[in-house]
Amino acid sequence: MKDELDIFVRYSETDQMSFVYHGNYVKYFEMGRISWLKKLGFSYKKLEEDGIMLPVIDLKINFKQPALFDDKLTLITKLVKSPSYMIEFNYEILKDGKIITLGYSKLIFLNSKTNKPVRCPKKILDAIN
Repeated sequence: MKDELDIFVRYSETDQMSFVYHGNYVKYFEMGRISWLKKLGFSYKKLEEDGIMLPVIDLKINFKQPALFDDKLTLITKLVKSPSYMIEFNYEILKDGKIITLGYSKLIFLNSKTNKPVRCPKKILDAIN
């Protein structure tokens, strides 16, 4: 399953070179995950209210070309495989239909009270399948 999200680069997201500052890509990936969950019918906020946290434990970004102020980007967020205790996503950021950035993140499902890993909620697994 995948999600597509359009992002317009804001001036405040660029650095002195007029490129999108590299740290903002992590925010874009987060936006992609939240959108992916919403498309699946779930709220990140509701998961947290239900005692499930999803901290990032692994992150990779490969920059191929820069994004600039006012560029229209398309972020594609794809689930890597069916989640268990962890959930993994691949990301593609496109500008004018060409891939400019690739990314990956792995998150772990944690019980917010015990900080112990838990399995992916069954309702999410059911929605994926």
